[in-house]
Amino acid sequence: MRAAPTILHLDMDAFFAAAEQASKPSLRGKPVIVGGLGPRGVVATASYEARRFGVHSAMPMGQARRLAPNAAYLVPRFAFYRSISEQVMELLRRLSPLVEPLSLDEAFVDLEAGGVADDSASARAAGERLRADILATTGLSGSVGLAGSKMIAKIASEEAKPNGLVLIEPGTERELLGPRSVRILPGVGPATGEHLRRAGMSTVADLVEAGEDELVRLLGRAHGTSLHRMAQGYDDRPVVAERETKSVSVEDTFDVDLHDRVRIRMEVERLAERCVARLRASGHSGRTIVLKVRRYDFSTLTRSETLRGPTDDPGVVREAAGRLLEAVDTTGGVRLLGVGVSGLADYTQEDLFAQAEAEVSERPAEEAVPPEAEEAASPVAESAERVWAPGRDVRHAAHGAGWVQGSGVGRVTVRFEEPWSGPGRVRTFAVDDPELEPSEPLPLVRRDEAA
Repeated sequence: MRAAPTILHLDMDAFFAAAEQASKPSLRGKPVIVGGLGPRGVVATASYEARRFGVHSAMPMGQARRLAPNAAYLVPRFAFYRSISEQVMELLRRLSPLVEPLSLDEAFVDLEAGGVADDSASARAAGERLRADILATTGLSGSVGLAGSKMIAKIASEEAKPNGLVLIEPGTERELLGPRSVRILPGVGPATGEHLRRAGMSTVADLVEAGEDELVRLLGRAHGTSLHRMAQGYDDRPVVAERETKSVSVEDTFDVDLHDRVRIRMEVERLAERCVARLRASGHSGRTIVLKVRRYDFSTLTRSETLRGPTDDPGVVREAAGRLLEAVDTTGGVRLLGVGVSGLADYTQEDLFAQAEAEVSERPAEEAVPPEAEEAASPVAESAERVWAPGRDVRHAAHGAGWVQGSGVGRVTVRFEEPWSGPGRVRTFAVDDPELEPSEPLPLVRRDEAA
């Protein structure tokens, strides 16, 4: 624990939805929900306007539509979000060499290691400068928590939402935590929270009063001891600059269960290609191929195969995933498939046997790696995969930049506007209009303005 609040936690506000509102002037101040739009889709992020209707992350999309039928429902644009995240992380790295990203929109920063703060006043000043820099660079807001430990800094940033800064002075942790629900502590999810409630412990103060021995009896040695320390406000975890990537994976949930074995094999091969594209984009290769299958009854099976050395060869991953599929019973239907690669390395050891097999394969060379797999890291290719999905960027030869509001029965409706314009006009075109094309996202802030 530190004597000064020099650990900073940044959490961007409703990140995906806020990015969509910033890029689409007509959606500002309105409920926006980002996520999978199919019958089995889930909410990735809801804007604060949508949260007033009870919509929240991880909610089934069907339930969200019932709660907020008039909200804007958009597919995620992950390449776009990643580009904004990179700008934010660069601002954090200017503060300190110790930056620990937790996700695209969340990170810890050790201000003391960067020499920018050694007391409450300098920590607050650094936090306010960061918030101003993020707004100027990306046009988005972030909430900042400052404290003497990671746990309390994260709690502080949650209290700061939206678009605020909260500093919690070291030494006040126990007083702060005491009346709060046990769910505020890391590692206390719904099941553990209910278990503690049945034992008569609903608040953090209850955990402290119960004592370490009782928590160990209820939760086991490791969890019980850790929880008792956190309940007293103790958290000595350092900010770790490099969080090692342990795996790369992709998965799809299908609107209708798949029964045809050939179709299932084709989907596994397609997922393998996407996984390799993501693997290469991250600069890694891997040794262990993982197949995930969720069946019609929600039972989930995972199978893996470890190669003799790391690879990023799409043929090797595709064939390994196919072999794993042969060992899985898909009778009754499949609702989700996933392919992943773990045991990552920063180099590639070619699988010579697989390479030789590829050279003599009867499959035509142009079929070995589909063009869409080669372009998977491109935002334009991401748009082209689901050409007129709601929220995707487009450009029309006559009307300029816009985004898809919806499509159906051979027509696509587009709103033409830019992040720095006012709400734009709506036009409808045939889905095969040669003047309408998928497009790269526009930056949220004009470069001359950011400068």
